[in-house]
Amino acid sequence: MMRPRRPSLPLLDESRLTLLSRPIRKRDPDQPSLPFDPMPSRVEPCLALLKPTVPIGSNWLYEVKWDGYRLAIHIEPKRVRVITRGGHDWTHRFPTIAAAAKDLGVRTAILDGEAVVLDERGRSDFAALQRSLGGRGGKRVSTESSLFAFDLVYLDGHDLTRTELAVRRHLLEDLVPEDGDGAIRLSEEIELPAEDLLEHACHHQLEGIIAKHRDRPYRSGRTGDWLKIKCVQSESFMIVGYEQSAVARGGIGSLLLAGRKGFDWAFVGSVGTGFTAKDAEHLKKTLDPLKTNRPVVPLRGKRFVFVQPTLIAEIEFRGWTGDRKLRHASYKGLREIQDNAAVYDLTE
Repeated sequence: MMRPRRPSLPLLDESRLTLLSRPIRKRDPDQPSLPFDPMPSRVEPCLALLKPTVPIGSNWLYEVKWDGYRLAIHIEPKRVRVITRGGHDWTHRFPTIAAAAKDLGVRTAILDGEAVVLDERGRSDFAALQRSLGGRGGKRVSTESSLFAFDLVYLDGHDLTRTELAVRRHLLEDLVPEDGDGAIRLSEEIELPAEDLLEHACHHQLEGIIAKHRDRPYRSGRTGDWLKIKCVQSESFMIVGYEQSAVARGGIGSLLLAGRKGFDWAFVGSVGTGFTAKDAEHLKKTLDPLKTNRPVVPLRGKRFVFVQPTLIAEIEFRGWTGDRKLRHASYKGLREIQDNAAVYDLTE
């Protein structure tokens, strides 16, 4: 019998199908928080591999692809730590998430999830999340953000990384509140036909779908156990310079971008949309101290200013040209160093 849960978001439900979670078994109350397995100080995250189509089969489960910052929430007897994908402690930057973790009523746990800020339609908004943190390098705390938890890798003295996803999900569903509007929410499993998932996601202007193999353990890295299928492509690229503009406010006409190609950099085009005059002013102020006379990509231009490969930008685009340049690129924001964003590799 399927036990209905209140859906966390009004997404992907045009057919009026309710998002459902699978039945769960309560944890045995006679099992105390025994430290059978030492709690790790950090777990390298499992990453999703990009694929063009949604995999079909009963061994896959599907979730919304959230657009935010990957976080691990470490709940310990006397403290809570919020750890970024790069291993940095950002507990002070996400106080509402940390407070909600304390209220979960568990002695020890490690939750895996994504911190997001939702727009008025319930979609994750990466730019809004960055603004809530004061921009790249900002010092603000984000009180508007929520964590959508999608995995549980440690619980009450038990290392769950060797346990299959289906069991980890049952335990997570038992742990996260069902009210659907707190600072920690469950990333709901989407109960729609796999063939229709991407179309529904794109219709709702979501970034895409995550597919996860139910029977696999939690393995760090991009193993193929988790897959991401995107409506609009969004990747991280290195800023290697900018084109000066005498008319654009902020003095930047476009950013010059590069991806990895083995141990080298390869120019993938420029982006001149998606940033405001204020963004451009901030970018120029941040990039100018990084100026160099030795560009890392073979480019020439009278108005080009080259910089050391230091800043990573998140770029939304619609595809690739025949010579491997971005089509219809739009700037979304700078990635934080602590977010440990991987620059797009053209060899993959």
